[in-house]
Order: sequence, then C-alpha cells, then structure tokens
Amino acid sequence: MSEKLIEPFLRYIKLIRLDKPVGIFLLLWPTLWALLLAANGIPDIERLTVFCLGVVLMRSAGCIINDIIDKDFDKGVKRTSERMLASGDVSVQEAIILLVGILLLAASLLLSLNAFAIQLAFAAFALTVIYPFFKRFFPVPQVILGVAFGFGILMAYADTKEMIEPIAWILFIANFFWSLAYDTTYAMTDKEDDLALGLKSSAITFGQYDKIAVLLFQTVFLILMIAPISLMNFGYFYGLSWFFAAIYCYYLFKSLIEEEQSDYQDIFNKNHRIGAILFLGILFDLSV
Repeated sequence: MSEKLIEPFLRYIKLIRLDKPVGIFLLLWPTLWALLLAANGIPDIERLTVFCLGVVLMRSAGCIINDIIDKDFDKGVKRTSERMLASGDVSVQEAIILLVGILLLAASLLLSLNAFAIQLAFAAFALTVIYPFFKRFFPVPQVILGVAFGFGILMAYADTKEMIEPIAWILFIANFFWSLAYDTTYAMTDKEDDLALGLKSSAITFGQYDKIAVLLFQTVFLILMIAPISLMNFGYFYGLSWFFAAIYCYYLFKSLIEEEQSDYQDIFNKNHRIGAILFLGILFDLSV
C-alpha cells in the first residue's frame, strides 16, 4: 500500500527534476551573489528564504512547462525520451495540475516582495514560457535561457535596494555569458538528435567552433566577475575564490576537449561548482 502511495510522488519528483538539482544550483548561486552584495552582507532571513524557495519553485515550474511544450520532441531525443511526459508515466493533465499548484505557491511568495521585484518576476516567467518555442526557429535559443536565468540577480537588487545598480547589470551580463557556456555544453549532448528533429541550439549553430565558443563565453564571464571586488573592503577572499573558479573553468574546458560526447552532460553538471566557489568568496569577504 505504501509503495502505491509513494510511486506517484516519485514520478512528480522526476517531472520537476528534484532528483537532478543542478538546475536549481545554477539559478541559486547567482541569486545569492546578488543578495549578499545588495545587502553588503548576509541578507535578512525572510528575504533569503523567499528567494531560495522562489528559485526551487520556478525551476520546477519551468521544467513542467518545457516538458509539456516539448513532449513530442523529447520522445525523439535519447537523453530525454524517459522524461515523465515523454514516456507517458505522467499525463499532461497531471502535469498541468501540479504546475498550477507550484505557480500558486510561487505567487504567494511574491507577497513578500516589493512592486519592482514583482514586475521582474512576471517578466522572468514570460521568458520561461516562451523559451521552448525558440528552439524551433532561433539559432541560439540559449540566449533566451541566459536572460531568464539572470532575473534572480535583478530581483534581488530590486527588492533589497528598490533599484538596479550598475553592479547588478554587470553580474547579470556575466551570468548571461556563464549560462551560454554551460548550456552550449549541455546542448552538445543532444546535437545529433536535435539536428534530426530540426531543432536549433548554440551547439548546432557554432558547429565545429562550439568548444571555442564555450571558452570565449567562460572568459568573458570571468573578466566581468572581477567587478564585485569594487564593493568589498579588502577583496582577498573573493580574489582567491575567483582564482580557484578560473582554474576550475580551465579544468572543465580541458575536459570538454578531451571527453567523448557521452560525458558532456557530466561536464555540464559540474558547472554549478563555479558559482558555489564565487559565492563562498563573496560570503567570506563580506563577513569579515
């Protein structure tokens, strides 16, 4: 009896990909960078809780939206053919009910934010909805994803300071290039299947230069991420973390060159550690 009760729950967990939390981390670390820098230290617990829960809920909602729209395409891609909607383990009706519930929870969190941050939240949601459609015609749909993944930064500043300061835009642009780097790596796994289905991706558009594009995106990201030092009294801890992040970027790029296509997904999964390293540097520097 207990197994029958647990089974649907596990299927919903897989639908919103809580069993694969790397997407949450890729959204969470930049949001935490911004929360710390905007507060010039550790933000108040209520704001921190709201933003962390918001990241989890909106990533979950994004997974459902993406899977509903791409259900038929996912069946033709080896990596995604076992997703809950593509495999038929979860019905579209079930997915929509779950989506509505998650969005209602997310909407309740908005009550804790100011009007500016709420407006940005709706803009981020709109990008989440339209992103899957861009894979049908736009040569680099990762651009839309990169913009969407940076809204946590803008919202953190909007809610904390009621304005978006220049440093927030620098973080936003840096995160945009970082997301282009890791999502191009992600797209390399599916390149052959996407070509067969007529879908677009940065990995397809950049062709034989896809790995060079990843290197360029990582480089721009790292250069822009020097900027947070301007907000710190010393910057020693952050400077050290930036150095380790740069070394780790080099390690991932070296792995990307050497590994086979089947390992691209693993390289993508490791990218969130870069965000974690930079977060620790910001935390230590603003705490001393």
